Amino acid sequence: MVEPLLVGITFLIGLLFRQFGMPPLLGYLVAGFVAGAIQLGDPQQVQQMADIGIILLLFTIGLKLDIKQLATPAIMGSAVLHTLIVVPLTVMMLLSLPHLFTSIDHINGEAAWMMAFALSFSSTVFAVKIFDQRGESAALHARICIGILVMQDLFAVLYLVFTADYLPSVWAPALLLLPLLRRPVHWLLGQAGHGELLLLFGVGMALGGAWLFEALHLKAGLGALCFGVLIAGGSKANELYKSLGSLKDLLLTAFFLSVGYYGLPNGEMLLVAATLTLLIVLRPLIYFSLLVFFRLRARTALLSGLALFNYSEFGLIVAALAVQSGALAPEWLTTLAVATALSLFVAAPFNARVHNVYARWGKKLQSFERKQLLSQERVVNLGSADVLIFGMGRIGSGAYQLMQHRYPGKVVGIEEAEDKAEYMRGEGIHCQAGDVSDRDFLERAHLSRRRLILVCLTNHSENVEVVKLLQMLGFNGQI
Repeated sequence: MVEPLLVGITFLIGLLFRQFGMPPLLGYLVAGFVAGAIQLGDPQQVQQMADIGIILLLFTIGLKLDIKQLATPAIMGSAVLHTLIVVPLTVMMLLSLPHLFTSIDHINGEAAWMMAFALSFSSTVFAVKIFDQRGESAALHARICIGILVMQDLFAVLYLVFTADYLPSVWAPALLLLPLLRRPVHWLLGQAGHGELLLLFGVGMALGGAWLFEALHLKAGLGALCFGVLIAGGSKANELYKSLGSLKDLLLTAFFLSVGYYGLPNGEMLLVAATLTLLIVLRPLIYFSLLVFFRLRARTALLSGLALFNYSEFGLIVAALAVQSGALAPEWLTTLAVATALSLFVAAPFNARVHNVYARWGKKLQSFERKQLLSQERVVNLGSADVLIFGMGRIGSGAYQLMQHRYPGKVVGIEEAEDKAEYMRGEGIHCQAGDVSDRDFLERAHLSRRRLILVCLTNHSENVEVVKLLQMLGFNGQI
């Protein structure tokens, strides 16, 4: 049974951080360190819940994943080049540590490269939580960021395969036949209805995919991701994604708790963790430069880069394997756990205020943009529309029909998801793809020409922020 006191402490510390305007996940990290220090709760039980949370997270990412998107230069190129830049820099930092801290033993080259590779990844859990809290899961910068993280997961799988003491099962190539299951899986999903059977189906598919891949000596998380992709694009994929949301978020709380159970290092190793944390300051700068190079706007590059401004839980997995094999001293596992936690503490405030940062420095950052941007980053022409509808969900679509009847030919809907906007245009609805929380988008929307803007996004906090942004930009019409 889960320790009730652990749940209570986690809630109270998370609530305290929220009251100070910080993400609750930082509170969960602190709660984990408190629980580890006083030996509260069962670490093995918490880790099992964390593992299930990560499997559900990767499954839901698969539900929203567009495989073609991974092959784009912005995603694949940024992921590969970032690894090639960051890993050697981290190796140099690790090899110099014995000269900075005399009590630290010399680190051999193999261990340094192993840890550097592990530290090159960013946390998928952190990025998804940040985007969910801000209501930006469908935005371009979120899709770019998640695409890079998925590429990193693929790098991780290849690394684990080539460094494992065993090879993938001889039956592993049979997984190439998984697309043949797409039709029967979609039929089962359709029969599940809209209640608890739908939730049970999703959990079963996620855990089943993880078990199958693990049985074939592959990464469990990759199995959950692939099974999510198998369902993606179906008529009920979006409903399944939403139904799993609360359960996934609850179990991911256990992930942040589990980091604290690795314990606290001694004073010198704490300094080493802080030194490693300083290295991540380069990460958003590198990502920003790469994404701008690949013809993305400064805002997209900034929001994506800051969401990747941390170390990943994968680093702890690699470190644990290295400790088990004797390639790494046990105290390094604790040190990397603290460095991971510190990186999340550094990244969270920046991500909480990223829109304010762009509002202040946006003009200077735009000077780094390339003249020729990607097609999805170019200015959208809203024509002479009098009425703009932000968010074309159930409410927005209904409002569009009413307004179109009152102001024929003068209404435009704005939808964040590009594929949904394209579908609506095919249905005869005047809909454009755009991120209405994007200051650049609103500045180029010629707001002075519009009489009325209806804001009906699915995330209420995002609605409020968009209204504040409209007022800040001097919109004088009706909201």
